[in-house]
Amino acid sequence: MEPRVKPERVRVRLGGRPTSLVDRPTVEATMLPARPVPTHARLGRAVTWVVALVLALAAVPAALQPTTARADNPIVQHIYTADPAPLVVGGRVYLYTGHDEDGSTNFTMREWRVWSSDDMVNWTDHGSPLSLSTFAWASSNAWAGQTVQRNGKFYWYVPVTNRATGRMAIGVAVSDSPAGPFHDAIGRPLVENGEIDPTVLVDDDGQAYLYWGNPNLWYVKLNADMTSYSGSPTKIPLTTAGFGTRTGDPNRPTLFEEGPWAYKRGGLYYMVFAAKCCSEFIAYSTAPGPTGPWTYRGTVMPTQGSSFTNHPGIIDFKGNSYFFYHNGALPGGGGFTRSVAVEKFSYNADGTIPTITMTATGAPQAGTLNPYVRQEAETLAWGSGIETEPSSEGGMNLGWLENGDYVKVKGVAFGAGASSFATRVASATGGGTVEVRLGGPNGTVAARCAVPNTGGWQTWTTVSCPVSGAAGTQDLYLRFTGGSGYLTNVNWWQFTPAPVMSEGASA
Repeated sequence: MEPRVKPERVRVRLGGRPTSLVDRPTVEATMLPARPVPTHARLGRAVTWVVALVLALAAVPAALQPTTARADNPIVQHIYTADPAPLVVGGRVYLYTGHDEDGSTNFTMREWRVWSSDDMVNWTDHGSPLSLSTFAWASSNAWAGQTVQRNGKFYWYVPVTNRATGRMAIGVAVSDSPAGPFHDAIGRPLVENGEIDPTVLVDDDGQAYLYWGNPNLWYVKLNADMTSYSGSPTKIPLTTAGFGTRTGDPNRPTLFEEGPWAYKRGGLYYMVFAAKCCSEFIAYSTAPGPTGPWTYRGTVMPTQGSSFTNHPGIIDFKGNSYFFYHNGALPGGGGFTRSVAVEKFSYNADGTIPTITMTATGAPQAGTLNPYVRQEAETLAWGSGIETEPSSEGGMNLGWLENGDYVKVKGVAFGAGASSFATRVASATGGGTVEVRLGGPNGTVAARCAVPNTGGWQTWTTVSCPVSGAAGTQDLYLRFTGGSGYLTNVNWWQFTPAPVMSEGASA
């Protein structure tokens, strides 16, 4: 039997649900080792964090503890994710995030992750197609980036520390697929001026703009190859008319902090950004052109969510608008262990953005999931106790499953009914049982498939079992049961529809 060495990650339990999204105070700002920022900004930000420390400690009742919520936000539960950057590709949303390491006490981030969904609730884990090791010249700090599509390729712009200079720089990776793998497009920094948080807007005339910055806001005009630019970086004037008024910090008179997200909608240019550390809220400005002049429009999301940072991402998908952000809602979550969440919203008639509040409910499902085509086991709306890992058959698989762990798949359209269930499994032990339940992790049992010892954790076989009672549209739960220790890995699953009886036929 091959040894099973589990990655050191927090297994999300607490009933499989997040802690309160809005009521938990943002005391993580009080524990900060200073986040590396440009040297000229460090002193002012350190003072800000000290002030936040004093105010937060004064405001937090000693007995206040996280509560438990019941919902599907945050949208990823088995690792901590941050800095969401959504991209619509055909009929799917691809979501690019950072990865906060478990137990972090600073911004410890070594890789980026990709997820995708066609219904906004069931998300597929595509693993990590980009990491610090992709950039031979980078040493640390895999922070907030964004991916855009152009010329049949996908360009991922990310900030990292340049090993040669010790300064933050922006690199660009490229792939033929939105899920990667990505490789370093140019073998060196694209932009290096010590600042962070790139965002890209490709205008209707084909001109692409790369913006970034903390404490300033910069842009360059990208060339058509998306890996070089013309001219020199231009600093956008941070006026109070353009970016709001900050009080208490003479070195930073406007609200702009970091995390810009630029896009165009209905002839109007939007610059959404994290405002006024610490703790941050999300604000936005608009302009008639991609370089301004900017007019401050107000708050998108107030300070909430037990993380002293936030980061915006906005898309339109299937006729609706969605706002992505991060908070500290999962067990163990906070300012350095964040989680990405999403809300559906509607623009006002004049194009302004309403104030959006964090919820544990998240976005409603856009459609249903078809159980009669192969579904990846790592496609889920919620998971309790699970992990994922690269599969020898390609993609990812569920792994490290123990007795009582489960996944929830939301809005599964069984129609007239299913007759059987098949799943691809691997185990170096007895394997246990895959239980198919409806409505909840302890809901009605529709099927039980026994998992044999296949001879290894990546030695795969397909098992099947009969199904009863699975009809209509229901939430599906796959629950894993058995003895102690790790039970099984799961790669995919698929139902077979019940035979359709012809008119006049008898059973």
